[in-house]
Amino acid sequence: MQFSRRGLLGTAAAMSAVPIIGARAQGARPKIKIGVLTDLSGTYRDNTGPTSVAATKLALLDFGVSGKDYDVEVIAADHQNKPDIAVSIARQWIDTDGVDVIADVPTSSVALAVAEVARQKDKIMLNASATVSTLTDGQCSPNTIVWSFDTFENATSTGGAVVKNGGDSWYFITANYAFGQSLEELTADVVRNAGGKVVGALRYPFPETTDFSSFLQQASASGAKVLGLANAGADTENCIKQAKEFGLDKSMTIAPMLLFLQNVHALGLDMAQGLIGTETFYWDRDEGTRVFTKRLLPFSPKNYPNEAHASSYSSTLHYLKTVAAMGPAEAKKSGAATIARMKAMPTEDDAFGKGSIRADGRGAFPAYLVQVKKPSESKYPWDYYKILATTPPEKVLHPLNPKCDFKVG
Repeated sequence: MQFSRRGLLGTAAAMSAVPIIGARAQGARPKIKIGVLTDLSGTYRDNTGPTSVAATKLALLDFGVSGKDYDVEVIAADHQNKPDIAVSIARQWIDTDGVDVIADVPTSSVALAVAEVARQKDKIMLNASATVSTLTDGQCSPNTIVWSFDTFENATSTGGAVVKNGGDSWYFITANYAFGQSLEELTADVVRNAGGKVVGALRYPFPETTDFSSFLQQASASGAKVLGLANAGADTENCIKQAKEFGLDKSMTIAPMLLFLQNVHALGLDMAQGLIGTETFYWDRDEGTRVFTKRLLPFSPKNYPNEAHASSYSSTLHYLKTVAAMGPAEAKKSGAATIARMKAMPTEDDAFGKGSIRADGRGAFPAYLVQVKKPSESKYPWDYYKILATTPPEKVLHPLNPKCDFKVG
């Protein structure tokens, strides 16, 4: 897919002309402050990180903060995938720096900790990239939105597809923290409910592990048909590379339960071809996603957007629309009240089209079962997926927990 150079340069010029802080006027003005708390240096950097920051800033440009009677500011920090560091930053931002919204927040253990800070202080967490379904289920909060994907969805879509294709015995290699544990357990439920079995599972220390050879050898010896990878980012890439080096792909189906576009790019189509995953956003899905991608690429030229980046954009844009509807002073009073208003408003943008937010804070968007193309099928840069099936949100979202049926304003 070729983009117009003039169009890209035009978008870049527009972005440079709009500062991170909206247009100022003399005298005190209300300010909305958004803190992008993300992974800028670790295993999830490319999946989230700088591109999520750029996507958040693009939402300001597309919303048009310039000319409003209030300012909007975006700041960013690296949580290093450590909950204690993330909580310290979140408290500093809220107590001292006047942050109203904490956005992106990859790594489920980090997100669960930050969600509690937002709840205690009645601020907002717009989660774009942590995957554990507990965020809108067992540990739900009226101050949290999870925009477009979670472990329940991936287990149901990807896990269900592999089982239907004959993969009825599984061995899991799992990142040993909330996200990996949840993904393994939910996928195991899908397998068992379909009449399959889980032969075994190994949970490795996160984020310290890079050598998966001993785990893979045990998986190979298990006799299972499917190697389920309950991890993400560089861990997924390392597992796939090392599994192929050991020849596991000859005897087992490799099933990455959370596959990002960046993983495919890093692996290359020769190695990644045929892998199946679930996405809520694919940059080349339709004209709207291509328009969004075209606008973002000048600020992330070496990293095309994935579902996490698109979620950073869309959740921020919807929040800004809500601030405009409520007025900044009212929107700043209570994070829970502002999120209730966000749930009451339908969502719509180029990245996801039309959608909604459930009472528990879970965004409702279709899921796309994708398969990585063969090298001969790819026609242009980042042309990696073919869409096998589209599933409506009601088929892939976890049941609404009654305790999470928060009031919608």
